[in-house]
Amino acid sequence: MTATIEGDDRIIRESGIDARIALIVEPVLTAIGYRLVRVRLTGQNGLTLQIMAERPDGTMTVEDCETVSRAVSPALDVEDPVEKAYHLEVSSPGIDRPLVRKSDFATWQGHLMKMETSVMVADRKRFRGRIASVDETGVTVDRDAPGYGEEPSVRVPFEAISDARLILTDDLIRDALSKDNQAKKQARKKRGETEPDGEEPSEDN
Repeated sequence: MTATIEGDDRIIRESGIDARIALIVEPVLTAIGYRLVRVRLTGQNGLTLQIMAERPDGTMTVEDCETVSRAVSPALDVEDPVEKAYHLEVSSPGIDRPLVRKSDFATWQGHLMKMETSVMVADRKRFRGRIASVDETGVTVDRDAPGYGEEPSVRVPFEAISDARLILTDDLIRDALSKDNQAKKQARKKRGETEPDGEEPSEDN
């Protein structure tokens, strides 16, 4: 499901308190077979600590979220990075997911995304377009609506990207459901499970 790219660690990382929390939870997630997507502490409903995670194959069920929550809670209690009381919320990346690894861009090549950069690239810091190609050092975007005099495509180095997210489209929903279904089938096969005759795997998490 995911393209193999050397050094496929997160290229988009947190800052401040979010970064401190990420340093605590990321080793815990890795140890139990999950990948950290994003950490975000918000002032929503008091304080909410959002931890977005996934399995290496990109899947994340409700049961997985519960597993992650049980695993990271003790580590957060010991390190106590947040001075005030907060609500822990563990979730999957979702269909219109953040793109935080090089392989995320490769996996979703051909789909529409929006992206911000930390420095000017081709006289802009915000882009919207389709992921045209990906290599070890950057991504080429076919602009959705290039301005007058702008090139239809722009190459953005990974090191310049500060935020990137897929845009929800019918094609993305269809492709995401297909990838998720394939990943679940492969997981069942690894566990030695078989699908009931004449039944398709459920899409429910």
